[in-house]
Amino acid sequence: MMVDRELFVSAPGKVILHGEHAVVHGKVALAVGLNLRTFLRLRPGKDNGTVEINLPNIGTKLTWKISDLQALVPSFHNSPESKPLGPSPEQLDFLKTFAGFSNGTTDTESLAVLAFLYLYLSICGQALPSLEIVVWSQLPTGAGLGSSAAYSVSIAAALLATSGKISIPAQENIRWTQAELTLINSWAFQGEKVIHGNPSGVDNAVGTWGGALRFQAGEINPIERVPVLEILLTNTCVPRSTKTLVAGVKDKLLKFPGIMEPVLSSINAISEECQRVLQAGVEGLTIEQYSVLEVR
Repeated sequence: MMVDRELFVSAPGKVILHGEHAVVHGKVALAVGLNLRTFLRLRPGKDNGTVEINLPNIGTKLTWKISDLQALVPSFHNSPESKPLGPSPEQLDFLKTFAGFSNGTTDTESLAVLAFLYLYLSICGQALPSLEIVVWSQLPTGAGLGSSAAYSVSIAAALLATSGKISIPAQENIRWTQAELTLINSWAFQGEKVIHGNPSGVDNAVGTWGGALRFQAGEINPIERVPVLEILLTNTCVPRSTKTLVAGVKDKLLKFPGIMEPVLSSINAISEECQRVLQAGVEGLTIEQYSVLEVR
């Protein structure tokens, strides 16, 4: 049953304290949620047979006829109750053709639209709802703060809720169940794949659960009672493509495995040691413990 009222969703950004890039190759990463968020407002459509996505941060507002989208459904729909399989190269080619994007599309607007269309078609299936969705964010794009993951988490949660696959919390302080959060996270990961190609999954995990997490090879473990940390983030205002950076690390690993494997192992050891320090300093870090974190 489709939701018949306005729905608000938000998800936090993230910062990876330790394990950046190595996490894509099965190493440990430690990540924490930020007090910067992405927000989504969903309204049922006006019975005009359209779906609209409005992304004011990047100046994008698009509307499609549901009758046109319906023809794509057989190529996308699979059961949200099971683990999503998604997105195949063929599906992405279908979407790029439908949206009028070239195969080499890498700009923020195009990738955000493709991720939305993929999640909308895959989650909602045969009964495509008429919706008006607005997504805005406090997170800069291309700054390594998980803006795309917060976007994917918000979109996935809203679509799962509006299509009746997860509940709609009646009050702001009531959270989704672990099973529902796991489903949100699994679909958000598919949105991240559309945008980044081969993401680790850590960004969408933090966007879904928040707090501090240890992430390794898809296994998510909350880090309990982390001491309060003041993190200085500097925005250079020079955007970077996570997809390109991840591909660059993979290329170096394939070309120079004897050099890169020890580097990744060292990064893993740093993550392990810093987790030990953080958990030992729950009452506040000593100067010696801070020095360990700073050196690493």
